[in-house]
Amino acid sequence: MTEWKLRKEFSYSGNIVRYDVQGSGPPLVLVHGTPWSSFNWRHIIPALTQWWTVYFYDLLGYGQSEKRAGQDVSLGAQNQVLGALLEHWGLESPFIIGHDFGGTTVLRTHLLDNRDFQKMVLIDPVALAPWGSPFFAHVKKHLEAFEGLPAYLHEALVSAYVRGATYQPMIAETLSGIVKPWLDPLGQSAFYRQIQQADQYFTDEIEPKYSSITCPVLILWGEQDEWIPISKGRQLHAAIPTSEFYSIPNAGHLVQEDDPAILVSHLIKFLARQ
Repeated sequence: MTEWKLRKEFSYSGNIVRYDVQGSGPPLVLVHGTPWSSFNWRHIIPALTQWWTVYFYDLLGYGQSEKRAGQDVSLGAQNQVLGALLEHWGLESPFIIGHDFGGTTVLRTHLLDNRDFQKMVLIDPVALAPWGSPFFAHVKKHLEAFEGLPAYLHEALVSAYVRGATYQPMIAETLSGIVKPWLDPLGQSAFYRQIQQADQYFTDEIEPKYSSITCPVLILWGEQDEWIPISKGRQLHAAIPTSEFYSIPNAGHLVQEDDPAILVSHLIKFLARQ
């Protein structure tokens, strides 16, 4: 597998955020979720760059972006990071796609920071209460114990956790690319830090505002998503007046890994439509 490498960097409050830009045409921004990175867009970027200039990055505290003790990597920080990147890139109303926490970040950036988007795509986003898991709750109670796990146990735990996000069996190269950023000592602390900082408050803050969205929105959901049930997608569709909703069969939470071809077909049809 070719090493996934982001070639550019941006300084946000003294922290390095790594990103890349490829393609030509109108601007399109990709925002990944947790515990993922821009690596998980690798199958769809080549198709999108034929039509759009694609901007993609690793969230602060994720992937190749900087990880350090004491960082605020919560959803309350990530919309600020996205806003700073949009300023850095000089983008006023791009197309934008967000997956999981990335979808939450897109919604927060639009609804709280008043950033305009030409069209929004939300893929299995964390958007409606209640959310979280017993694993998240356990990590929050015992953060130091998890940060201090022996490396081999940490790797086994992260690997088992992320495998549950796909419906199709996860191949070794995909698993390796997902877990690699979390395996060194900084990565191990960062993995549990982002879980510890996950808080439903950040979606409660914007949920009442969904009815005010006026730009076109496409909501896509893996029918076999065991992390966030598809019923949440239908509820979100009902809450956003300008939204369309499509389910993707034989796909779990990581639709972009389970069926990138079908995902790309939905994206191009929606984004290119006048």
